Amino acid sequence: MSEALLRVENLETAYGASQVLFGVSLEIRAGEVATLLGRNGMGKTTTVRSIFGLTPARGGAISFRGERIERRSADRIARMGLALVPEGRQIFPNLTVREHLVAFAENRSGAAEPWTLERVLAVFPALAARTENMGNQLSGGEQQMLAIGRALTTNPSLLVLDEATEGLAPLVREEIWRCLAALKAAGQTILVIDKYVERLVRIADRHTIIERGRVAWQGSSVELDADRGLWHRYLGV
Repeated sequence: MSEALLRVENLETAYGASQVLFGVSLEIRAGEVATLLGRNGMGKTTTVRSIFGLTPARGGAISFRGERIERRSADRIARMGLALVPEGRQIFPNLTVREHLVAFAENRSGAAEPWTLERVLAVFPALAARTENMGNQLSGGEQQMLAIGRALTTNPSLLVLDEATEGLAPLVREEIWRCLAALKAAGQTILVIDKYVERLVRIADRHTIIERGRVAWQGSSVELDADRGLWHRYLGV
């Protein structure tokens, strides 16, 4: 069993006087696809924000590649090889597709075959015809593809997608699922937050369900697929 690439132990996070996370623990090993599941408002995005140093943890430990990172700044954490595709995509309206994919390019993981502009466009052919279009000229699906591509050009060791398919048309969602399956086959370590459990159990290796800021369940895709009661109890499916 390989060592954990990311390990979160007893994470506690609050916004002012309001505590949101109560002892959240999870780990992701290199090459795994993992998920963070739960209904809206249960603490999934706050967990991600704490991992990336955007909302500082008040307690617990976060380790990446064996190094403690919970007291590091967001830019230092990103340069260690973590990349976030944020909820809402956060595409720059006044940058072209090409500029998005070139401006942030860096081989942070030292990959032998790094993600480049050309490689991203090969994975997302819809973007290849829009390279000179501004961010605000793209559809929601194209913006999501661009957000994933932008994160990939940093060549992260861990790619995190927050609400990966939120608000997308069914055909576009299928494109995102196809991309995630291809990334997994290429050995990319991924953490996904999404609500489409029936698709996630086909792609992911392990799952963590959060309920009111606490870990309610953890297990494999086989276990989650076999217990549909969990879907109804914690996910509203």
